[in-house]
Amino acid sequence: MTAQRIVVFDTETTGMPVTDGHRVLEIGCVEVVGRRLTGRNFHIYLQPDRESDEGAIGVHGITSEFLRGKPRFAEVADEFFEYIQGATLVAHNAAFDVGFINNEFALLGQADRADLTQYCTVIDSLALARARHPGQRNSLDALCKRYGIDLSERTLHGALLDAELLADVYLTMTGGQTTLSLAGSGEGEEGDSGHGSEVRRPLLSRPAGRVIAANEAELASHVEHLARIAKAAGAPALWAQEGNPA
Repeated sequence: MTAQRIVVFDTETTGMPVTDGHRVLEIGCVEVVGRRLTGRNFHIYLQPDRESDEGAIGVHGITSEFLRGKPRFAEVADEFFEYIQGATLVAHNAAFDVGFINNEFALLGQADRADLTQYCTVIDSLALARARHPGQRNSLDALCKRYGIDLSERTLHGALLDAELLADVYLTMTGGQTTLSLAGSGEGEEGDSGHGSEVRRPLLSRPAGRVIAANEAELASHVEHLARIAKAAGAPALWAQEGNPA
C-alpha cells in the first residue's frame, strides 16, 4: 500500500486580495510521506513584477530589492506543477494560497492548471482547527503555542518556515503520535526540486518526566474500581481484558 503523499505549503504575496492584481513572491512546500518529513521540499522566491504593499512587507519583510533577479513564476511553473501534482495539499486558510496559485497559472494562460482542486486534494488546516477547537484562536501562532511547537525562529512570516511549522501542527492535529524527524536528509535525492532547503526542526528542551509509582492503598482502590465496572457492565473492564495487571 502506497503511503499518502502530503505537501504542506504556504505563500507570501505582494498584498491582498488577488483581484487587485497582487502576486505571489514566495512559495514554500514541505513534503510528508507516511507521516514523516522527507526533506524533499520546494522553496522559491519569485519576481512578481510589481511593488509590494507596505503592510505586506511589514508581515514578511521581503523587499523589491531582495527579489531583484529572482525567477518569475513562468520559469518554475512546470517544476512546481510536477512537484504538487497528485498530492494532498495542506494550507492554513487554503482559499487564500490556492487562489493566488490558481491566478499565477491563469496569468500564464494555463487554464488546465488554474484550479488546484482538479489535480490535488486540498485540505484547509484552518477549517480543521476550527472544528477541533471551536471558539478559540486558531491562527498558526496560536496553534503552535497550543501544541508546544517552538516559534522562536518566526520573527516574520516566511513561506518555508510557516510550511514547516504547519506540518508539525497538522501532524499533531490529525493523530496523536507523530514523527517530525526526517526520513532522510533529502540532499540530492530524486524528487528534490533543487530549490528546497533542509528542514530545520526547532527542538523543545524538556526535562525527563518523573515516574510516580502507585502505593498499596491506591492499587487496592484501583482493583475495587475495576470490580465496580465489571459488575455494572456485566463483563470485565477493558483494562482487565487487555491483560493489564490489577
